[in-house]
Amino acid sequence: MGFNATRQIDGPLTKGDYSLTGPVAREAQNLGMHGADWYRCPVPRAEMKKLIKRRDYPALRDSAIWLGLLALSGALAFIFRDTLWLSILFFAIYGVLYASAGEARWHECSHGTPFKTRWMNDVLFQFASFLALRNPVVSRWSHARHHTDTYIIGLDPEISSFRPPDILRQIAAYVGLIEFPLSIKAMLRQAAGRLDEAEQVYVPMSEQPKIQRTAIIWMMVYAAVVGLCFFTQSILPALYIGLPRLYGVWFIQLVALPQHAGLLDDVFDHRLDSRTFHMNIVGRFLYWNMNYHVEHHMFPMVPYYNLPALHEIIKDDCPAPYSSLWATYREIIPTILRQQKKPSYRVVRLLPQNDLPETPKQA
Repeated sequence: MGFNATRQIDGPLTKGDYSLTGPVAREAQNLGMHGADWYRCPVPRAEMKKLIKRRDYPALRDSAIWLGLLALSGALAFIFRDTLWLSILFFAIYGVLYASAGEARWHECSHGTPFKTRWMNDVLFQFASFLALRNPVVSRWSHARHHTDTYIIGLDPEISSFRPPDILRQIAAYVGLIEFPLSIKAMLRQAAGRLDEAEQVYVPMSEQPKIQRTAIIWMMVYAAVVGLCFFTQSILPALYIGLPRLYGVWFIQLVALPQHAGLLDDVFDHRLDSRTFHMNIVGRFLYWNMNYHVEHHMFPMVPYYNLPALHEIIKDDCPAPYSSLWATYREIIPTILRQQKKPSYRVVRLLPQNDLPETPKQA
């Protein structure tokens, strides 16, 4: 299936249009867009059986390397805390491993796919959720909804590329000035037992009590960190716990924006609303192969370490992958600038068979 023929939202959209409780959301529900039937590239059953098989070793190996590097960079930052340039260097590395790699692991573990052994996945999920400052209960259900209704306006709670785009907000996000304060505010609200309207939509009632318990525990940890800063008269404790979500989030923002930015919304084909692009081995390690984003959205139960193999199987039925991260930005930046004046403009990726039933208005 290509474009959704029943709804095309071409004009400029407001914040309310993206709400899960507004008239656009109700329209999408009435049109049967929630949980619709999405296109999937054909994969032989025997191959898919291999691809969805989970193993403990790859995730244990990669997690051990990640945690080892996190501990090493943190130790070196402390050892050289009195040498400014070395301290900055090692904290920069620590911050990316904490905030950016941590968020990539939160994301993959929210699917329950990295480990064959369930408790291993649960432990890493809880730890990575803390690093990413995402309540594990809320974020698991939010992300499940994102996969069910990817970039369907009014249904997807994780849309971050708006029409028209907010360029200043996007720039601020690269240094954590958007998500960090919002996450702290959400933690305090959840600790008080209050859910916002969107959370009440996608989090089942039976799961909601767990949200407050987790938020209270996290609030106590952060209070202890702040107290330790005052006791030691040093910002060092916060540089290790909490503040990396400000100074180390730039990498995940850099690689996450190309996932969907500037592409089509309100379609039921991940080849048209998601991007796959090539990265070097370091980037793929930090990002846990989420650069294979078409593949991940089309088959979200395939573990990250099997995504390259999945890519090889379905690539002939997908648009050509971008050659690099920079190649995605060569498309994204002009698109965002054009959307400032023409919010209806979106990039239409060419499918191999050129089998789109209709094309969107580009006015």
